[in-house]
Amino acid sequence: MSVSPQEIFRNYVYAGSLTHNADALAELFTEGGVLEAPLVPADAAFPERMEGREEIRRSMAAYYERQTGGGGAPNVEKSRYVLHITDDPDVFIAEIDTVLGGNGEGDGGEVTVSLVQIFRIRDGKIAHLRDYFTPGLVS
Repeated sequence: MSVSPQEIFRNYVYAGSLTHNADALAELFTEGGVLEAPLVPADAAFPERMEGREEIRRSMAAYYERQTGGGGAPNVEKSRYVLHITDDPDVFIAEIDTVLGGNGEGDGGEVTVSLVQIFRIRDGKIAHLRDYFTPGLVS
């Protein structure tokens, strides 16, 4: 049974953005999977490139541990995404507008982060993920 792009994306968002579960996130990748954020400078808190499931696990656990406060939690009801399925069955693109912060009362403390993620899949796992987002919004 193959895993759909929708399932892969949903599992990735749940493990990463919603629960900050580095173990679950790493298990979504192939053993030698790559997670990279090409727009992130080398000295940023978010790792620019992680190669291999264990490096993804270690690096993301350290990143999640350094995050402070709840202001960066996505507002699921206000956030939106579109998955673009390509001619290559092992590639899909996620176009995302994530709403962060605020208290849900329209207090103006919200910010929308727009990003694009390119997923390359092998055997139902993420073999390569390129995550393009604004580096200044990641602390």
